[in-house]
Parts: sequence; structure tokens; C-alpha cells
Amino acid sequence: MSVDTRTVKKVARLARIALSDDDAVRMTGELNTILGFVEQLNEVDVSGVEPMTSVIPMAMKKRHDVVSDGGKAADIVANSPSSEDNFFMVPKVVE
Repeated sequence: MSVDTRTVKKVARLARIALSDDDAVRMTGELNTILGFVEQLNEVDVSGVEPMTSVIPMAMKKRHDVVSDGGKAADIVANSPSSEDNFFMVPKVVE
């Protein structure tokens, strides 16, 4: 794939970058070099390589998915003025 000056100016406009005509000509060559490198990467045979998320093999840290009350109900209601069975007691506001 080859990039021309018109495409460079369009990309610069989309990126909100001010680009002079001289810079556009220079960037055309640089972008073509980058795209040439990417095309070289497409030639590498990776058919037997599994995708990976890290360079070092790692095991995810997982916790058991169990339902619990957190064990902190008594600590949560400890400072409330009134509580019963680990629930906050509030005055009735609707009659």
C-alpha cells in the first residue's frame, strides 16, 4: 500500500494536526516506510503460534465465586444509633 500527499493531508486533518506542504511530502515518505515494515510483518508464518497475552507464561489469580455476607455486617452497623439483627433502624417517615 502506498500513501500519497493527499492521504497524508487527510489523516493530518482528521488528527487535527497542522501540516505544511513540505511536512506532508516528508511524512509521505515516512508513512510509506512504516507501512512497508508492516507488510514485512505480514509475511511471517505464525500458523503454529498460539496467541498470548504476555511474554512470560502467567496464571490468572482467581478467587472462588462463593456468596457471602462479607463478614463485616456487625462492623458496618457498629456506629449506627440504632440497629437490630445487623440492619439499620430508622424512624418511620411515611404514614
